[in-house]
Amino acid sequence: MSSLENELIRVVSKPTGIPAPENFQLEKQVVPELEAGQLLIRNEWLSVDPAMRGWLADANNYASVRVGDVMRSLCVGTVIKSTTDAFMEGDRVMGWFGWQHYAAIKPAAVVQKITATDLPASLYLGVLGLNGVTAATALDKLGAPKAGETVAVSTAAGGVGSCVGQLAKALGCRTIGLTGSPEKLRTCLEEFNYDHVINYKTDDIDAALKTQCPDGIDVYFDNTAGAISDAVMQHLAIGARVIVCGTASIPSWDPPPVGPRVNRILLTRRARMQGFILFDHKDTYPTYVKQLEDLIRAGKMNYREDVTEGLHTAPGAIGELYRGDNLGKRLIRL
Repeated sequence: MSSLENELIRVVSKPTGIPAPENFQLEKQVVPELEAGQLLIRNEWLSVDPAMRGWLADANNYASVRVGDVMRSLCVGTVIKSTTDAFMEGDRVMGWFGWQHYAAIKPAAVVQKITATDLPASLYLGVLGLNGVTAATALDKLGAPKAGETVAVSTAAGGVGSCVGQLAKALGCRTIGLTGSPEKLRTCLEEFNYDHVINYKTDDIDAALKTQCPDGIDVYFDNTAGAISDAVMQHLAIGARVIVCGTASIPSWDPPPVGPRVNRILLTRRARMQGFILFDHKDTYPTYVKQLEDLIRAGKMNYREDVTEGLHTAPGAIGELYRGDNLGKRLIRL
């Protein structure tokens, strides 16, 4: 029997809206002996993502988490024991290892082996991980922005939005960000190179978009839904592409929120609106990681990380994310 003691965060109840600390429980247990074909990972970094709300709240979600499960999470860690030829002790990996110190997993849970030694491993949970690859893939495949077009991004200072803005700007687009605090507004302008940023809490979104986007918005990268997106949708250009990547402003979809119907806008603007889930694009994941690695090495992609220390900070982390307490990619360092 293993002598290693594991600490983990288990789901003990389903949230009715945004997950709260009472939905989780910190537990300790002995790490079991590995079965044939398994790896033992020692986690170093844990990710906190807006999508976790949906995983917990909706049984029909693409990645549901059940009561009794260790909280699902992407993590970066090191292989400390292997019973498969696919990985060796000492390999650094990123994958679905959960909110815990140690994870006994099958190789299929590994998303990628981290071979770069010149870049911080934590980046593979942010700008080089789910956030950055989501931004690059969705913008390229669904948005297909062209030089001179206008790209609007909600949660513009977040892990996904900050990458979208910089990628669109590099393509020669005019970029408009929507964010929720003066500090985030400054960061979007000074670090993420947006052309204009709107504070959706204090500014008149409709008036600002009329001034800043007189010819309309060609690509809207939607991370919020709700009232923010209702305002943006009124300003779509002919042939616009709307990428639905997140619903951060909606605490619960039961019952559905009240809001303007978009059918007429999509019809008259001949616009396209499509949802995006990165897991549908696993085949191109390495391609976009390489693209983003090259941009970081060249000093052409800025990023922010918001780090808390210790597993005990995990139960409240999702709620903090939805309150907008973070500036940059939220991570937990073990």
